[in-house]
Amino acid sequence: MTVLLFIGGLIGLVLGAELLVRGASKLALSFGISPLVVGLTIVAFGTSAPEMAVSTGAVLNGQTDIAIGNVVGSNIFNVLFILGLSAMITPLVVNIQLIRQEVPIMIGASLLLLALCLDGRLGFFDGAILFALLLAYTIFLIIQSRAETRSAQEQYAAEVKPAVTGGWDARLPVQLLLILAGLGLLVLGSDWLVTASTIFAKALGVSDLVIGLTIVAAGTSMPEVATSVMAAIKGERDIAVGNVVGSSSFNILGCLGLSGIVSGDLGLAVPAAILNFDIWVMIAVSLACLPVFMTGREIARWEGTVFLLYYLAYVTYLILATQQHAALGLLSTAMMSFVVPITVITLVVVLIKRGTRADTKA
Repeated sequence: MTVLLFIGGLIGLVLGAELLVRGASKLALSFGISPLVVGLTIVAFGTSAPEMAVSTGAVLNGQTDIAIGNVVGSNIFNVLFILGLSAMITPLVVNIQLIRQEVPIMIGASLLLLALCLDGRLGFFDGAILFALLLAYTIFLIIQSRAETRSAQEQYAAEVKPAVTGGWDARLPVQLLLILAGLGLLVLGSDWLVTASTIFAKALGVSDLVIGLTIVAAGTSMPEVATSVMAAIKGERDIAVGNVVGSSSFNILGCLGLSGIVSGDLGLAVPAAILNFDIWVMIAVSLACLPVFMTGREIARWEGTVFLLYYLAYVTYLILATQQHAALGLLSTAMMSFVVPITVITLVVVLIKRGTRADTKA
């Protein structure tokens, strides 16, 4: 029964996000709002709606470990698993704007979250700061979109098709119904998922935090998985990367921002494990994007493979740490002494070679 509740929650989240995006985007386009603005705001919000619903629902249920673990785990999952899997399908082209703007924003949001959590609590005002930054970022994107080229407008118009006359979703009542149905499914799905995850945690003898960092994080990231993998298969490689980076920034600013506000005066207690390990992994993963993206402005298959293997190592570490397994020390030593240094050296060498080739061509 618990498994069915968990699966039902996932289906509700994915379907709710889809209905919300369809209804909101069609409504916006019907009022003449630019497809580019819709793509940068409503679609980005839609793919992160499950994380927001689960984190907020967990806070209201008093399960703050799931709320924080879900966001941190989702960001790690987004970069390492989704980008890794997408790059293994086809090398991913990285837009220069992502390198210059979106990735630094993702890194900045990660560092800000660390600074706000250092006192062991994410309070109301901390959440308000994060959410205010999300609103400012959204307004900035809207202003910036007005200066975009015609080709960028057409790209998003193809991704988010305007409502056509006579289409089943072209009428205002239908669009409003889609939005309400999507929100309803998100609320219901998040409640089911959090309830099932808590039962799993107790049955398996692991903490809510570990469940939030792994099962819930992967589950709520299913919209991003579907979007990025399908974009990679269809050759829309820029969308595959942008979706992950934008969603990661939104997770921190939007999901934890709203969760902090909802928590009220009590705030969210930040688990020591998050501060001592997982949030640093999230920051390291964000920082790793810059050198990877700059090596020829693409994510090669071998880099995607490394990302995917790192995610498997991270999950293995969490499982071993929960069980206090004897192999935990061996895994930690191997990662810190061999795997991480070799990866860094390889990226530096590749970056130097690419830079030398560029200078030679110039």
